[in-house]
Amino acid sequence: MSSPKEDKSARLWYALDVQLDPSAREAVEYALMEAGALGTETNESGDKLLRVTSYFDHTPNRESVRTELANALRVYDLPSSSLREMSVREVADEDWLGEWKKSWQPVEVGQRFIIAPPWAEIPDDHGRIVIRIEPGMAFGTGTHETTRLCLVAIEKYSSGGSFLDVGTGTGILAIAAAKLFSAAHIEACDTDPEVIAIARENARLNGVAEKISFRIGTVEAATASADLVCANLTADVIAPMLPSLLAVTCGRLILSGILDTQMEVVYARLLECGVDTLRETMQDGEWMALVI
Repeated sequence: MSSPKEDKSARLWYALDVQLDPSAREAVEYALMEAGALGTETNESGDKLLRVTSYFDHTPNRESVRTELANALRVYDLPSSSLREMSVREVADEDWLGEWKKSWQPVEVGQRFIIAPPWAEIPDDHGRIVIRIEPGMAFGTGTHETTRLCLVAIEKYSSGGSFLDVGTGTGILAIAAAKLFSAAHIEACDTDPEVIAIARENARLNGVAEKISFRIGTVEAATASADLVCANLTADVIAPMLPSLLAVTCGRLILSGILDTQMEVVYARLLECGVDTLRETMQDGEWMALVI
């Protein structure tokens, strides 16, 4: 029997293992997905450490992974010592991806939405708006707290007018707005061309591709104002953008991706921009969302 390397028909996957302190689990999982992982799994590694294994269909770029890990630790306000070691190994195709897909179950969010992978069967009588997202494509599959907070806020504050999704990721928030109100004018932007391509594909998958205007970029002088603006980013990205985000908001502004430990910085920046009253403060775990 030939080895996987010798058999050209046998597919190889690449597993990148990271040993870490338990406090860094969420940050590392997020970073690895941002680095292009198709999925992750977490196990105990001994000595009170965890091992997060991420799977790639190509040899992962170690420098890119290190950059994403460093960014995630900074966002989560964790020391670099939270990570212990990183290694890459080849994994023979044993249909691990198929098994992982089986474990990815639909998630109900708020009162109206259910987020599901493309292959999940949803009963016709579920009574919710179904949004199908390919997991592993980009950040924003509906399971992360920041995305859930945004979906709940959109459900509550969207009235069918114009909607702007800044940093669209998978496009899930723009898709949700389009499915809530089919006649709404919806625009979504992201600075990453690959992300925009993913968002367009997800919109097509959900039958709303013609209802959403996707573009590469961010909020700028020519950006049209919207009744509801959503920025699910990170606190360090939101803070310098606040004047621009407020300028294009003619109704409500939803800010998400903010850790509870970062609230003082965001509040201070809001005061600098002349905002001293919040419509609502929302929390899911250690993550916060603000409605202005």
